[in-house]
Amino acid sequence: MTPGQLRWRCRRGMKELDLLLARWLEQRWPEAGAGARAAFERLLDQQDPEIAAWLLGRSRPADPAMAALVDELIADRA
Repeated sequence: MTPGQLRWRCRRGMKELDLLLARWLEQRWPEAGAGARAAFERLLDQQDPEIAAWLLGRSRPADPAMAALVDELIADRA
């Protein structure tokens, strides 16, 4: 998937999600490894309420790579 396609998929309908996902794409994607990139694409396949619950600490993804990505997104939020 191209960065432009990913940028479009970062538009979620929840402003905070839009900002966090787009920031990770712009700042971390260029240097991210294949595993992190795949985890990001899988994250974008999830529903907004599930992503929001992960980012608010209400739950955690079962996939360890996605959990690590969620941790990065939370750290970038600060």
